[in-house]
Amino acid sequence: MKQLRPTDLKRLHREWSRRSRARVALLLDGVASPFNVGAIVRTAAALRVEHLYLGAGALSPAGHRVGRTSMGTERYMSWSSFERSPDAADAAREDGYTVVGLELADAAVPLHQLSVAGDVCLAVGHEDHGLSAATLAACDAVGFVPQLGRVGSLNVAVAAAIALYELRRREWVGG
Repeated sequence: MKQLRPTDLKRLHREWSRRSRARVALLLDGVASPFNVGAIVRTAAALRVEHLYLGAGALSPAGHRVGRTSMGTERYMSWSSFERSPDAADAAREDGYTVVGLELADAAVPLHQLSVAGDVCLAVGHEDHGLSAATLAACDAVGFVPQLGRVGSLNVAVAAAIALYELRRREWVGG
């Protein structure tokens, strides 16, 4: 076994891109750490996120400290900023997305059991507080990433990566 050469890698990515028809977007509700925003942007670019909706308090991907972690992948992204995160959710819905919150909440269902199809905008929240109550109320559905260990929650960038991958994986396997 050997690593793929650049041409083979492009061919592989093109094949998976053809299998991905749904649009995916992200709503960042107060995500304020440059490291987290940069990691989210890099993952978003890798999984073909169409647009970032930046809610209240979310850092811009254009920030210098964000760019260190995103490694320039913000150039593949488009984004819009909103003073209120629920307005960002409304804009995503107007753009044709179902807004799915990622939150440990009483009515949330395990992400792999969430019944959503088509274009999805995944909403992720602040590093310490999660989604604001107003943003949570603006979501069409809410899911969570099941955890087995003693840690109560995941880092927001890690949780976003898992959830984005799950959305794409479901599309690839037809479920």
